[in-house]
Amino acid sequence: MPTNPAFEGKIALVTGSGRGIGRAIALHLAGLGADVVVNFHRNEAPANEAAAQIRALGRRALVVKANLSKPEDIDALFDAVEQAFGGLDLFISNAASGFNRPAMQQKVTGWDWTMNVNARAFLFAGQRAAALMEKRGGGSIVAISSPGSRRVLPDYVAVGASKAALEALVRYMAVELAPKNISVNAVAPGMVLTDALQHFATLGNPDVIPHAIAKTPAGRLVTPEDVAGVVAFLCSPAAFMIRGQVLTIDGGYTLPVP
Repeated sequence: MPTNPAFEGKIALVTGSGRGIGRAIALHLAGLGADVVVNFHRNEAPANEAAAQIRALGRRALVVKANLSKPEDIDALFDAVEQAFGGLDLFISNAASGFNRPAMQQKVTGWDWTMNVNARAFLFAGQRAAALMEKRGGGSIVAISSPGSRRVLPDYVAVGASKAALEALVRYMAVELAPKNISVNAVAPGMVLTDALQHFATLGNPDVIPHAIAKTPAGRLVTPEDVAGVVAFLCSPAAFMIRGQVLTIDGGYTLPVP
């Protein structure tokens, strides 16, 4: 992949970037020319592997462990970014978690955990990111959301509500940070063909992937690389006038009426 002058010398932080969508985003941004901070919570080995791939592309990589449900860990993460790079240009809020249960079975602990990781963390990480971006004349923030913020998915109430809150934060932050030359947007991927999805399909319902493909007008599932490309676009000068928007990337899956 050829580098892009718009990304060369940029510093990017991608939360939850050891695996899946986050890893694809981190590698894509590195391929375009950015140095990348790789964040993980539990699994260090995949994060180190992602960092090694970034360095193989000729870019700098920093690996930082942080549990984004804890404000003190968010501060430690951004302190590490500031110490290593002095500022930040791109913040991709990808890390997510959740307890999937019906609304009538949801528990306080599961609700609080899901909201804290998926929504609260974005707000307070965004505050720290914006301060570091101001030092470099502006930047871009992109949150990874979900069609479940607007549609009712099975057992998805806590995650769906957290993603709805996340999208509301995107709109508010987009307006507040625009005068600082910081754009804020979100991407909402549909079902993404990750290793985890293929693993669970193998263990559970092997028909889930073929069924989803059959229902997708584009003829295939979204890949992590598809998401990475859209995220990079939102971080590029070409997307300067896109503010506070949620771009759905699902191959048209949510368009037809069931």
